[in-house]
Amino acid sequence: MDADLKESILGALENVIDPELGIDIVNLGLVYDVDMDDEGVCKITMTLTSLGCPLGPVIVDQIKTVLSELPEVKDVDVNIVWNPPWNKDMMSRYAKMALGIR
Repeated sequence: MDADLKESILGALENVIDPELGIDIVNLGLVYDVDMDDEGVCKITMTLTSLGCPLGPVIVDQIKTVLSELPEVKDVDVNIVWNPPWNKDMMSRYAKMALGIR
């Protein structure tokens, strides 16, 4: 996958807002990897802020919706992983400022 396509995918993912925190999943540091195969299947490897996050299915649905708008993406596979565990140090400076975290 070329760098421009990866940027487009990450840009689209910035429209997926964590409903509990009100910050997008990219700036929260929840997206670990983005890849796409030759058939146009986009694989997102990510985590959630907590193991029992009840809004995980909502976030996955939002991911599939925003990525379906990109013409290169034919299908989306979201892989939720728990290792490495998410922590606040993974957030961007923007997310930390928005949430008042130092």
